[in-house]
Amino acid sequence: MVDINWAEIDTVLLDMDGTLLDLHFDNYFWLTHLPKRYAETHGVDEAEAMEKLHAHIKAHEGTLKWYCLEFWSESLQLDVRALKEEVKDKIAVRPFVMEFLQALRAHNKRLVLITNSHPQGLDLKLQVTEIDRWLHMVISSHEFQQPKEAQEFWQMLHQREPFDPERTLFIDDTVRILDSAKQFGIRHLLCLHQPDSQREHRGITEYPAIHHFDEIMPSLEQS
Repeated sequence: MVDINWAEIDTVLLDMDGTLLDLHFDNYFWLTHLPKRYAETHGVDEAEAMEKLHAHIKAHEGTLKWYCLEFWSESLQLDVRALKEEVKDKIAVRPFVMEFLQALRAHNKRLVLITNSHPQGLDLKLQVTEIDRWLHMVISSHEFQQPKEAQEFWQMLHQREPFDPERTLFIDDTVRILDSAKQFGIRHLLCLHQPDSQREHRGITEYPAIHHFDEIMPSLEQS
């Protein structure tokens, strides 16, 4: 059970993939759809395509390139943005997200989406889900040329969107990114047990964690 005192929080920083949106779309795209289309385009079998992609992914994990669709399009000689469009029907909002965002707006919280998603992928997901209608600001780490894993990201974010770290809640599904936020000084940190609805529950222990946002929905009495 996660207990959040909403009276102590003014700003809520929200990750997108695996937090507000089901990570199944991204996992399906990178692990199934992209290898298949790479194999078809370049005339190799899917096993070879998967091996090549896996090596690329591991080499750049956690860096800005890892999240950059332009980098992947050039490296793989494919239009990655167009390939994402082919399976956009799998883009989905996680349970209770809309209700949670509306409740936070009703309690006058400042809602800021901060994502490592490349602007091309971000735009597609916002078109499909329209979650940005409940947000005060949307920021891609590509604007700062630093991923959320880097302290430089948080410094530039704080300049762009002034917030009190002591009165800020940051929700993300990735422990290494929560570690970076903690290092910067953000007091309230929260993780997700199951970012991908099609994969097993992870049992996060490093930070307080929830399954769905109904577990921390602010009540009418809280502000």
